[in-house]
Amino acid sequence: MRRRHGCLHSLLVLLLTALAVAGFWYFENNVVSSETYTVSSADLPAGLDGLRVAELADLHGKTFGAGSEALLEAVRSAKPDLIALDGDIADEHTADVSALAPLFRGLAAIAPTYYVTGNHEWVMTDLPGFLQLLEKCGVTVLRNEYITLSKGGGTIALAGVDDPNGPYDKKTAAQLTAEIRAALGDSCYILMLAHRNDELADWASLGVQTVLTGHGHGGIVRLPFLGGLLGVDRSFFPKYTAGTFTEGATTMVVSRGLGVSGVNFRLFNRPDLPVIVLRRSASGG
Repeated sequence: MRRRHGCLHSLLVLLLTALAVAGFWYFENNVVSSETYTVSSADLPAGLDGLRVAELADLHGKTFGAGSEALLEAVRSAKPDLIALDGDIADEHTADVSALAPLFRGLAAIAPTYYVTGNHEWVMTDLPGFLQLLEKCGVTVLRNEYITLSKGGGTIALAGVDDPNGPYDKKTAAQLTAEIRAALGDSCYILMLAHRNDELADWASLGVQTVLTGHGHGGIVRLPFLGGLLGVDRSFFPKYTAGTFTEGATTMVVSRGLGVSGVNFRLFNRPDLPVIVLRRSASGG
């Protein structure tokens, strides 16, 4: 009897361990986390102080429950003034992009939503159709262009650039920022939506105050005190995987992303919904 009891006990331990591992794995890959980053600039007009931006990047066609309602609820809870979709929202492996329509419509109903391409969208079989779906659902697509946001007598530029995987003859970031400053003044605050997380020096050289990016997937596996393990080029411990990075007057915010690509899991790296709060720094005039 003792032996039988011991076997049953061992089986129970194995079963509970398997359930705990499965639950942890599900949690790590499907339950959205969110953190708030405050980004300050003397160039931000007082009327736009406190603007809240929810950032979604690297979804790769993933859904979060029926109609992605779990993700939508996380965005609602963030109370954003606008929503940024920073590329790789779908990819060449997305079987049915129309399954993302409820998410897009839901986001647009929460706050004005803006999208820029990532590297993976440019290898989709029907990128024009995907862009049309976004627009039909109420999402504004920014392709090397900008709009203005005004409040309390102040105006900023919200701009978006195509990923470098796009057309070789596209308008450059330098041309776009020059166009913005010609229209709005040299000290105009620019909030730039981009996909790549490795271009901080370029944005700093152009004086763009805030850039929102993704692309790095948080390093796929995140280790305590060390951060992300793998870069998109499969290098170890890449620099820009999550959070804020500053060079000169430029701050880049990097999302850890929401989905997976290539390496089909996330570990200690839950799906990420950064919320960026723009603040006017005390040195502002």
